[in-house]
Amino acid sequence: MLTSLYVEGDSWMHRLRAGHKLALLLVAGILLSITDSLLVLTLALPFCALPFVMLRLSWRAIRARLGGLMLTILVLTAATAWLQSPEAGLVAFVRVTALVLLAAAVTATTGIAEMMAALTVALRPLERLGLVRAEDVALAVGLVLRFVPEIAQRHQALTAAHRARGITPRWHRTLPALIVLTLKEADDVARAIDARGLRGHKVRKG
Repeated sequence: MLTSLYVEGDSWMHRLRAGHKLALLLVAGILLSITDSLLVLTLALPFCALPFVMLRLSWRAIRARLGGLMLTILVLTAATAWLQSPEAGLVAFVRVTALVLLAAAVTATTGIAEMMAALTVALRPLERLGLVRAEDVALAVGLVLRFVPEIAQRHQALTAAHRARGITPRWHRTLPALIVLTLKEADDVARAIDARGLRGHKVRKG
C-alpha cells in the first residue's frame, strides 16, 4: 500500500539538492517539449527513466505510483493518434512518459519540507513581481504530495468495501464517493490552514 511518495535511500538523486532536482526537471521538460523527433525522444527516455529505475521499487510499488498516470498517458496517446497521426501519438507517449518518470524520481527522492523550501526560493522572483505568493504555491504543492498517497489508500479502502459487500468494484461506483471524501478533506485542511494563518492572506471575520 502506498503510504508516502518519498522512498528512503542513498542514491545520487537522494543526495542532490531539491533545488537542483527541480532545475533538472525544468530543463528536461523544456528540452523534451521543443523537439518532435521520435529518435531524439527515444534516446532521451532511458536517461529520464534511469533515476526512477535506480530506486529498485517492486512492481507493486511502481504500479501504485504510476498506474493511474500511465492510464492517462495512454488515453492522451490514443487521442493524439486519432486527431493527428499515429506518429504524433507515439511522440506524445515517449515525451510524456519520460517526463513523468523523471518527475516520479524527483518526488520519490525529495522530502516534502525540502521540496517546499526549494519551491519557495525559486518562486521569490515571481513574488517580487506580484505574480504569485511563493509560500502559498509551495504549500499547495506540498499538500498535493502529502495527500496523493492518502487518496490512493482511500480508493483501495472503497474498493475493499465494495468487494466485502459482494459488489464488483467499478470506477463509476467508487469515483463519486472518492471525489466527495477528497473534497471534504480538502475543505477541512483549508479551514485548518486559514485558522492558523499559514497562507498569505488574513481570514475574514463575521
